[in-house]
Amino acid sequence: MFKKLLSGLFGAGDDDGSPGHAPAAEPVEHNGYLIVSEPAQEGGQYRVSGWIRRPLSGDGEEDEDEVLEHRFERSDMVPGREACDELMVSKAQRFIDEMGDDMFAR
Repeated sequence: MFKKLLSGLFGAGDDDGSPGHAPAAEPVEHNGYLIVSEPAQEGGQYRVSGWIRRPLSGDGEEDEDEVLEHRFERSDMVPGREACDELMVSKAQRFIDEMGDDMFAR
């Protein structure tokens, strides 16, 4: 009972502590790449996670047959979804600036 009360007070909501992914946020464009925050929910917090995509068509529209994707996972844990999305975008922008298309190399 106390756990449920405390989790409600501290914003954990209905999270039962089991890991899962929150719905993806709207993509953010950066230098021709699309950054999509899709944080993993763990124990009432959000882990910085998502996708970096680069459409090959060049028009900024995603076509599933013409998109390079890189799964972006970090160990950072943040208590709020909005803060997690902001951190994901800033870290992904820095990663894009440093790596460019090399992130897609196998």
